[in-house]
Amino acid sequence: MTIPIRTTCAYCGVGCGISATPMGGRAVTIAGDAAHPANSGKLCSKGTHLGETVGLEGRLLHPMIGDKRASWDKALDLVAKRFRETIAKHGPDSVAFYVSGQLLTEDYYVANKLMKGFIGSANIDTNSRLCMSSAVAGHNRAFGEDVVPASYDDLDEADLIVLVGSNTAWCHPIVYQRIQAARAARGTKLVVVDPRRTESCEGADLHLALKPGSDVALMNGLLAWMDQAGLLDGDFLRDSVAAPDGFWEAIRAGHDLWTTAKACDLPPTELQQFYEMFAANPRTVTLFSQGINQSIRGTDQVNAIINVHLATGRIGKPGAAPFSITGQPNAMGGREVGGLATTLAAHMDFAPDNVARVGRFWAAPNVATKPGLKAVDLFRAIDEGRIKALWVMATNPAVSMPDAGRVREALEACPFVVVSDVMATTDTAVHAHVRLPAAAWGEKDGTVTNSDRTISRQRALLPLPGEAKPDWWIVTQVARRMGWRNAFAYDRPADIWREHARLTAYQNDGVRLLNLRAQATIGNEVYAAMEPFRWGGAPFAYGRFPTNDGKARLVPVTQMALQGPLRDWPMTLNTGRYRDQWHTMTRTGLSPKLARHREEPLVEIHPQDAVALGIADGDLARVSTAQGESLFRARISDGQRPGEVFTPIHWTDQQSSGGRTGLLPRPLVDPHSGQPGFKSTPVRVERIATEWKGFLILRGAEPVRVPCLWATRVTVPGGALYEVAGNGDPARLEACLPKGERVEAIDTTRGTRRVAIIREGKLAGVLIVTRSGQLPTRDWLIGQLAVEGVGASVLAARGPGSQPDKGAVVCVCFDIGLNQIVAAIRDQRLVDVPAIGAAIGAGTNCGSCRPALANILVQTSQETLHAAE
Repeated sequence: MTIPIRTTCAYCGVGCGISATPMGGRAVTIAGDAAHPANSGKLCSKGTHLGETVGLEGRLLHPMIGDKRASWDKALDLVAKRFRETIAKHGPDSVAFYVSGQLLTEDYYVANKLMKGFIGSANIDTNSRLCMSSAVAGHNRAFGEDVVPASYDDLDEADLIVLVGSNTAWCHPIVYQRIQAARAARGTKLVVVDPRRTESCEGADLHLALKPGSDVALMNGLLAWMDQAGLLDGDFLRDSVAAPDGFWEAIRAGHDLWTTAKACDLPPTELQQFYEMFAANPRTVTLFSQGINQSIRGTDQVNAIINVHLATGRIGKPGAAPFSITGQPNAMGGREVGGLATTLAAHMDFAPDNVARVGRFWAAPNVATKPGLKAVDLFRAIDEGRIKALWVMATNPAVSMPDAGRVREALEACPFVVVSDVMATTDTAVHAHVRLPAAAWGEKDGTVTNSDRTISRQRALLPLPGEAKPDWWIVTQVARRMGWRNAFAYDRPADIWREHARLTAYQNDGVRLLNLRAQATIGNEVYAAMEPFRWGGAPFAYGRFPTNDGKARLVPVTQMALQGPLRDWPMTLNTGRYRDQWHTMTRTGLSPKLARHREEPLVEIHPQDAVALGIADGDLARVSTAQGESLFRARISDGQRPGEVFTPIHWTDQQSSGGRTGLLPRPLVDPHSGQPGFKSTPVRVERIATEWKGFLILRGAEPVRVPCLWATRVTVPGGALYEVAGNGDPARLEACLPKGERVEAIDTTRGTRRVAIIREGKLAGVLIVTRSGQLPTRDWLIGQLAVEGVGASVLAARGPGSQPDKGAVVCVCFDIGLNQIVAAIRDQRLVDVPAIGAAIGAGTNCGSCRPALANILVQTSQETLHAAE
């Protein structure tokens, strides 16, 4: 009998516990860990389907030098040699590491130690710079240390939860379910502050669709309103908070209700309602994410939120806290070990005494003495030739960085690029001189820290495939070859963990809250059996903060002037995530079920703008900025504010000819945190005409390049589905079909071409395009990939007794589509989401689709009512 292995999810910062059962080969059964404090057994759609992503499709399994397979010794020797030579000739600041929140804490620790302690440069930054570094800077300015002063338990005890710039229902579904459970159990109020009406807004008590970038005005206005109403916590302000001269005078001037409403482009009545709800509910959690952080004034926005909580005493108490929720599984662990270029290690900065302390601990004579280059500046330095050797670990900056076209140019020009990754071919890896095969989730062993400071074990479920190795091992081997064998004499992750724990405690007599002293001497067996635990207890419960005088700081912040429409770029672009995809889809893109929720990258446009632009739902649209352009499928949505559009971050050249959101944002950053401003980019949108549309289904996993204007690829059971559109003769797409018995049907009236390839009685591929007709549904044809004895009748694209089109998939767990849900609501007169679940099962597993079900229920009920009238 196989015993389940307790590990941690690979995706967002919620840090859900997983119970994984290896079933032989690469098969794994996934369930939630009922004993884990982050999720109590629940999983979202991505976590539920992790078992579909552990195969070896597309894996990098051997070291590669150029396009040739190499031994580990040869590859590692080359990396060490080129880094040594570059440092000797150009100095330590001529090299850099760009790492990732996908790394485990132990991986992060050795990479940071090598760069900052022994190479002697702080040019190590992380993709976490792109998602939460403004929260780090805000915490340090207010508290004196990067401490998240909240836990998930606070959500259970809050009377009011304010989501600011956080589509929690999609990006952190388990947290959203916890919020909904609190609402059902104790009537907790929910306010969503977001320019878009996302699924997090379904059922909320109030949605404030404010003008993008006006969050400082909103929070300063709230603080001024609370001050005028006499609702500040005078005792807490006196005993635990320091305010600089002029702070309150600035808040009281120019932040009245009407001025704030105008700055935020909100009705004063809605603003008044929010302020009154905040005043009436002292147990308030303000939960914020990328909508706050990913701004060129992100740090000020974070401090505007914290200011309100400090001044009203809503911190350090159950159910009351500002709560930054991170995007990646180990963004917090990277912050703890110093993975950001702006921190040294263990929550220490580059103050001389800290540099000396870390140098003594590491026995390193060449510790970096100043911050290194943050992500955007780092790649600019590569482009300018100042950095000549780069090592990228577990991330894909050629897609995820702003102005990604220039990042690609920098990678192409860099004299030496090393990429450690799970996948053989990514948009970044194609520029690498050396590729090193890293262990994937399910093969790694170490720890991660989630958004509420809970440290959990990630444990290996599967053996390392091919010649793949853990990241900590790869870094350690290079360090040894560079001459620092004794300093990197680790045999296992537990060795690294103990050293990290000792460093957090070293000469730390209560100065820093991050102190893992109790972990510093644990044995290997205790490490192996480690249960989840949260460091720092309940921070600030006694009103004391890790500053020189023990007081928190109110930080003066002012609303920046917001840019109006530009002549060449009259609209504003917002970017973000889809519910069932993750980052650049190197993992989630392998899952057939996760692919069905959003099969193409969409640009969402308000109906008013669509009319003005002549764009209909389903058209192709070009989104252009001063940095670049890309195509998207248009989706008309009244959830957008007029003048604003939204695109997802996930698509790359590996999956699509368009959808490249990373090409569009400006490389502008917050002056304090260095975090790019992804949320407010001036853009132009225009319709792109096409003569035909269609789809291509191919057996097998090998991707093909489809020669047409628009082609997007998603994984389906047994193969891949490509949605296609273009101009000219679509017959050229037939070159993508495999060899075999060919059957075809051509309808010249509708301009429809259907071609199928059958090999050994199985469907090997099918292409269907049309100039004016309707396309059949894809599901039946996809199912034929698994059928024996397929014949020419496959071109009918619908088998005998086929079910009606189920519509776009809403519930991925049970493969239930929109049309099925609408039919059940109408036919069975369903009145709430639990009734839908009881009737057809939708929403009864991971729960990620419940907000969508609520929205469908409302819309269907309204349509039924109008039809009856």
